[in-house]
Amino acid sequence: MRRGISCLPHPPNLPYFSLLSLMTEIKDLERTLWAAADKLRSNMDAAEYKHVVLGLIFLKYISDAFEDLYARLLSGEGEFAGADPEDPDEYLAHNIFFVPATARWTHIQAQARQPEIGRILDDAMDAIEKQNNSLRGVLPRIYADPELNKQRLGELIDLIGTIGFGGNGHKSKDLLGRVYEYFLGQFADAEGKKGGQFYTPASIVKLLVEMLEPYKGRIYDGCCGSGGMFVQSEKFIEEHQGRIGDLSIYGQESNPTTLRLAKMNLAIRGIDARIELGDTLLHDKHPDLKADFILANPPFNISDWSGELLRDDARWQYGIPPTGNANYAWLQHFISKLSPAGTAGIVLANGSMNSNTGGEGEIRKNLIEAGLVDCMVSLPAQLF
Repeated sequence: MRRGISCLPHPPNLPYFSLLSLMTEIKDLERTLWAAADKLRSNMDAAEYKHVVLGLIFLKYISDAFEDLYARLLSGEGEFAGADPEDPDEYLAHNIFFVPATARWTHIQAQARQPEIGRILDDAMDAIEKQNNSLRGVLPRIYADPELNKQRLGELIDLIGTIGFGGNGHKSKDLLGRVYEYFLGQFADAEGKKGGQFYTPASIVKLLVEMLEPYKGRIYDGCCGSGGMFVQSEKFIEEHQGRIGDLSIYGQESNPTTLRLAKMNLAIRGIDARIELGDTLLHDKHPDLKADFILANPPFNISDWSGELLRDDARWQYGIPPTGNANYAWLQHFISKLSPAGTAGIVLANGSMNSNTGGEGEIRKNLIEAGLVDCMVSLPAQLF
């Protein structure tokens, strides 16, 4: 674990006050965009509305990335001499999603005020998935829903169209990535307790990442939600001049809707991850994995985890967890996934630190006596 205080570096050629000013501008933009988008929500439930908004941000992101490379291919300069800007293979070679003409943001925004904009968007999502295998089953097709107000949808398209407008390709994409992450957090707040099912507060994730320092190796999260642990790990690598390619990322998520959020979140940042769908405790989709780093926030105090079906599971090396609470099942699952020199940071319910129900106290004692517990950090209340 790192000793002392960690400070984020700032670009060497940018004065410190300019950096602070830039960060303030971005935060103000995020808040302004959220306020405007939330106003357009009207009476729509936040749990549904997040898919409408985040799907559009993702579409804007991949379209901007496509248009940036399209312009360079069209120029025919240097390495792009003789390239065909409409050839999907050109984009595959640069790890950019190919966006068909009818799904490009310029086309979508031009149709934003048309009554059939919902169908146009659903068709666009379908066309993108057909061209990009890694996005199959990921993108939302909810925009033609009769219950979705098409006038407000058009206004939302216009609003998202302003993100990154006027900036170069990289600036636009970076900003869209930040806005996506910020909106995830805001939607989690709007949903209250249920938001914790797909989002862990960034402050907690950053603490775990700074403690574990995942520079190189295999990183795993068996309840990955929207992928925040992986995103923060990428940021840590970048801030310390490392390479995200030095990490192999593995995850699992039981909620198919949340899994789609995660895949969009990671795709926006160009993070290649092996994330599987399924109940981790019942059906581990990475059975042979031994991870160098585990960062996870499993669901707290789950009582219906099918523990009665797993009484003889090989993972319970330190005691059989009670059928009425999955906390110590999750903990032992993650221990079983660690490599010999691996380290893990797990967020657990406060009660798990002193509970004796169902033999949890004995399991905790066995873990401590085995030398598996390095430290316990008590977090402030009301973080979730």
